[in-house]
Amino acid sequence: MLRDEDVETFWRDGVVCLRGVLPADWTERLALAVEDVIAASDGTDLSAMASAIDAGGGAVLRDAPATGTAAGAPRGRFFAGTDHWRKHQTFRAFALESPLPRIVAELLRSRRVTLYEDSLLVKEPGTSERTAFHQDMAYFHVTGRQVCTTWCPLDDVTLDSGAVQYVRGSHLWQTEFKPNLFVSTAPIPGTEGETVPDVAADPDRYDLVWFETGPGDVVVHHARTIHGAPGNASATRRRRAISVRYCGDDARFHRRPGAPLKPWQEAAREGDVLGSDDDPVAYAAPA
Repeated sequence: MLRDEDVETFWRDGVVCLRGVLPADWTERLALAVEDVIAASDGTDLSAMASAIDAGGGAVLRDAPATGTAAGAPRGRFFAGTDHWRKHQTFRAFALESPLPRIVAELLRSRRVTLYEDSLLVKEPGTSERTAFHQDMAYFHVTGRQVCTTWCPLDDVTLDSGAVQYVRGSHLWQTEFKPNLFVSTAPIPGTEGETVPDVAADPDRYDLVWFETGPGDVVVHHARTIHGAPGNASATRRRRAISVRYCGDDARFHRRPGAPLKPWQEAAREGDVLGSDDDPVAYAAPA
């Protein structure tokens, strides 16, 4: 399904953009499912969390209002949720039955791929909250080189509307980083490692890459690649995306102090091979 150069780009840069690899029926089904999740408030209002951080004296990352925005105009909302595959058939089918797991297996050079989680990320028009630069692996209770995140947009996305920016080559850094609160650079208390550098404050120091994308495209980044995103300065365009995280052959359970545990991970043992009902096999190469 992929070109050799796509695989080489992924391992060299820590991120690759794959054009038109998802059929329209998948993105159309997902768009409907996303509206169900939002209507049910089955997730976290990160804009509300940002306001709570503000109220507590913390520092929130926000962009200035778009030029021409009227005073008092309604503000957008940053909405997120995880593990929808566990209760919504469309999300489960997408994570396990779409072309995505096969694509990931080829990129990771892995004979088997297991599902770690999915994540819904929505920035409505006018959302000022930025996504802080972070490293996914800091939140994952796994270790291994063959771990990645797929980012599947359901809208046309530009930098103006919140395209994700990636620090090219950062997956090769040896530093272990602390997870943060997404709308703030403040690390999650009790976690271990270094604080992620404030890339947005000094972008010229870093080799940043981003992609204009649309439905059917998929951006895949290594779980160690540092990335973040601006708010959505568009007055009319939404930025809806589904991220699905997968693990390959060498991934093993590894408890990271302070990082939030999923309920089914409480009983997991260090070094466990993934592939249970809670982290199911999404793809296995023919014997």
